[in-house]
Amino acid sequence: MKPYFEKMPVFGSQLSEGMIKSAGDNADQLREVEKDVAAEVEKVKQAGFPEEKINARGQLTVWQRLRYLVDPGTWCPLHTLYNPEDNVEGNTNVFDGLGKIAGKWAVIIGFDNKTMAGAWIAGQSENILRVTDLSKRLNIPLVWLVNCSGVKLPEQEKFYANRRGSGTPFFRHAELNQTGIPVLAGIYGTNPAGGGYQGISPSILFAHKDCNIAVGGGGILSGMSPKGFFDVDGAEQLISAAQQFKVKPPGSTAIHHDETGFFRYVYETEEGVLDGIRDYMKDMPAYAPKFFRVASPKAPLYPADDLYHLLPANQKRAYSFDQILARLVDGSEHLEFQPDRGPEIYAGLCKMDGYLVGVIGNRQGFLKPDYPEYADYPGIGGKLYRQGLIKMNEFVTLCGRDRIPIVWFQDTSGIDVGDIAEKAELLGLGQSLIYSIQQTDIPQMLIVLRKGTAAAHYVMGGPTANRHNAFSLGTAATEIYVMHGETAAAASYSRRLVKEKAAGRDLKPIVDKMNEMAKAYHDNSRPVYCARKGMVDEIVDLSRVRDYLKAFAGCAYQNPKSICPQHQMILPRIIRG
Repeated sequence: MKPYFEKMPVFGSQLSEGMIKSAGDNADQLREVEKDVAAEVEKVKQAGFPEEKINARGQLTVWQRLRYLVDPGTWCPLHTLYNPEDNVEGNTNVFDGLGKIAGKWAVIIGFDNKTMAGAWIAGQSENILRVTDLSKRLNIPLVWLVNCSGVKLPEQEKFYANRRGSGTPFFRHAELNQTGIPVLAGIYGTNPAGGGYQGISPSILFAHKDCNIAVGGGGILSGMSPKGFFDVDGAEQLISAAQQFKVKPPGSTAIHHDETGFFRYVYETEEGVLDGIRDYMKDMPAYAPKFFRVASPKAPLYPADDLYHLLPANQKRAYSFDQILARLVDGSEHLEFQPDRGPEIYAGLCKMDGYLVGVIGNRQGFLKPDYPEYADYPGIGGKLYRQGLIKMNEFVTLCGRDRIPIVWFQDTSGIDVGDIAEKAELLGLGQSLIYSIQQTDIPQMLIVLRKGTAAAHYVMGGPTANRHNAFSLGTAATEIYVMHGETAAAASYSRRLVKEKAAGRDLKPIVDKMNEMAKAYHDNSRPVYCARKGMVDEIVDLSRVRDYLKAFAGCAYQNPKSICPQHQMILPRIIRG
């Protein structure tokens, strides 16, 4: 297959000095948003006790453990700002991402021992659910850095029970083990109750000498027989019992290494635990890169810094998606699928770090004359029409057949609407695309470049509408909403305006409500908001998007569940004709 993949057609073009200069303000605007996002990330990282105080206790922080464990230059954080329940801590008290350990990709997650000694808090189980899904979808190991003091008791009602509550990760660990995906855990600190199950549910446990895991901690044991109320005598009894269990909490390494054997290994130092995990990661199932690479890795022909000048912060400005993509893929090369059909959609094969990936994205601006062919109005890029939906269905299905992971790029204002569009079967074609995606059983990821809008956000690889989305990224220009705020306000109040006008009443109160609604839509769709609420898994600097693409491709091809030999692929042959 060398003629197909080794040297694919080059696309994109160099930016002129004039183009760079004219887009200078745009670049500044995007970088300013990235600066604001970075400030929010730093605030989250600094939550809880300072690093010096944790180190003085003889412990490393979760960030120090991650830096020691992960191969330099491979860390791609996810869910850093995720805080769906608006916790005062500013996060879910776990931090995770993709990274290499001893040269092998893994999903890595750790409790933040700087805040309440790594307690369970609201939204944490949802975060962990995303992480276990990520490991399952990419078929790569899950590595835990456990340091969990149990439930944040004053707020237990927010997260303890329910179908997606705090017990869910324990059965999800069992599910990963059942599918052959190992869960490795380094155990630190005191881990009672939910922390104990968090410590015991992985496949192999690497313990620090001072750690413990237990069904109940000292605080629970010392309060086993309450009177139904508290008084001074009872308080004195609690003090005595708490002092006893503080000296020697249950479930120490003496119990779980020497007696039960739950701890496979015990280490004298915190770094020793991480070294033990690294040693195991060397032997994790993984194909050598040469098994799946179709060519040697190449950098794009054009600099990533161009992206700040190419992607307009102004949502109403058009741009060239092809120029964006040429800054992200190997050698700025591609094989485009059906370039003469569905001009609102780019679909094609590209290389990422030498691996083959399918790419789908929204093209912008005015489309070719007399398109869409079923209507008497002109088509505009960003919308989805009949040909584009059919093209995506075909391309996704062929990627599934050839076992090629897919990267989606969204900047969509939705699917064409109206009776003409209904006659063109767009409703059914949108659902057909959801079906096509779901039947592929291949890893997929999404980047919301700018707009993720209406059902188009679902059907174009959005995590809401399929089980194969590994993760989603946003940028400094990302907005996600059911429709633009101005459109929503018009849809909500247009009939009311007619009614008020007919009654001869003042329209200003309704206009004020419309402006309030438009502003609320704007405020509740900003990049940081999207990250906090989980609409995307991370907001990423444009200069780092390629790092995540390389991580995704590396993970997807490390240990795939099924293989299509290169010489048996049909999609590149269909493209060539």
